[in-house]
Amino acid sequence: MKARRKAARYDNNPNAYVGKSPIHGRGLFARDTIGEGAYIGTYEGQPTENDGMHVLWLLDEELDQWEGIDGKNEMRFLNHSDKPNADFWNADLYALRKIDKDEEITFDYNWEEQE
Repeated sequence: MKARRKAARYDNNPNAYVGKSPIHGRGLFARDTIGEGAYIGTYEGQPTENDGMHVLWLLDEELDQWEGIDGKNEMRFLNHSDKPNADFWNADLYALRKIDKDEEITFDYNWEEQE
């Protein structure tokens, strides 16, 4: 019963579901075809100043500082791709192109080497 409750915790998004990923562990996949520019979901969680496996870092341009969100919903399973099909506008994720049903949804973590 506990495993079923845990799985159901990540099954509330009408646009996406969590499944086994060929990229890494688990990933986020399209329930149905998602059109270019369509809203996919919002990265939800507590604000954090500490880095971690499921922390999304967003630049607050008004304050010119990075803010972390410790992911608690299905969005925490997004994997990286150099050719992503989605991207964030603040904490909201949108499709960069058409995403086919059952296709893994990815975004570019945008890690850059510091010199």
